[in-house]
Amino acid sequence: MKFIALHSRGGNYLVVASNVAWLRSAENGQTQIGIVGGQPLLVAGTMEEIAAQLVAKE
Repeated sequence: MKFIALHSRGGNYLVVASNVAWLRSAENGQTQIGIVGGQPLLVAGTMEEIAAQLVAKE
């Protein structure tokens, strides 16, 4: 199980990289991340930046 550190304006998350189901662009340079079996997370960074972090962890 590989974790990825994601930062948001409300706090930081450690997310299991393999549990990310989808990415969606949000306002103000943020991205929504769909988590398998959970609520979406709103994190700082573009979809491309988040996707690069996910790929680097695999």
